[in-house]
Amino acid sequence: MSINPNIEQTFLFSLETKMRFNKAVPLVVTALASPCLVARAFNTNTITNRVVATALPKVNSKSASLFGSVTKKSIFAARGGTREISTTSLSLFDKLFGGGGGAYEAKIDYTAIPYPVPELALLASAGDAGEELVKNGKTLKMATFAGGCFWGLELFYQRIPGVEYTGVGYTQGPELEPTYRQVCSGNTGHTEAVIVLYDPNECTYERLVDAYFERVNPLTVNGQGNDYGTQYRTGVYYHNNEQKVIAEARFAKEQEKYSNRKIASECLPAMPFWPAEKYHQQYLEKGNQSAEKNCQDTIRCYG
Repeated sequence: MSINPNIEQTFLFSLETKMRFNKAVPLVVTALASPCLVARAFNTNTITNRVVATALPKVNSKSASLFGSVTKKSIFAARGGTREISTTSLSLFDKLFGGGGGAYEAKIDYTAIPYPVPELALLASAGDAGEELVKNGKTLKMATFAGGCFWGLELFYQRIPGVEYTGVGYTQGPELEPTYRQVCSGNTGHTEAVIVLYDPNECTYERLVDAYFERVNPLTVNGQGNDYGTQYRTGVYYHNNEQKVIAEARFAKEQEKYSNRKIASECLPAMPFWPAEKYHQQYLEKGNQSAEKNCQDTIRCYG
């Protein structure tokens, strides 16, 4: 169905005028929906990211570009099917909330964020979830977990011996180069997640999956703690067949604890992992919470 451009322009102008009249409305709704989101929105120690990613090398000409505009439609295979997602709704958000304070259309400069973010973004731009990265001659395996707000889950994994690097970001969605505000709109299909780079000689994948169930309530649908929405859904996303066998066996074992309820956490193949903005990376450690190995201090997500 096509829409008369004049009608669309009038509609958008009307909405934009109303929203500018009272921009507090979406923040009030947000406050009711997610304390974690509000904590981030009013964080005064962050720098609004308004830089376009420009310096990453291309993997191939057919992959998603980190240099220009994002494709308006993305098709991907998920759960045995094909799904087509339009970004029209994201464009509407751009027009309504664009301007100062960080627009929905603002891109992330992945090259300005320390390792492993540039490497992860490069993999994602090629449509690849990856299996391992090599750093200083050491091969590090990759594991991806979603457990609600990614701040606390990242710090939890940082404390595990054998975990060399972590990063927070957005996965399991089709949109390219998603930003925090886009993901929070619920229109990208992504969930907040943590990617773990670990030394398999010091830490096993089994240990990481066990740790996941220590931290996450697998029965909660689309949320964890006080944070709710599809962007907070939980899951273990395996990067190869070996991880799949381990994860599925662990899920089956966990399910035995809940004879009358089905686990809500997902156990699916990992999709490309798009790193989050710089200020989200190792957020709680930057806030003076310890990331020392085997630290047992309580993790405080909101201050």
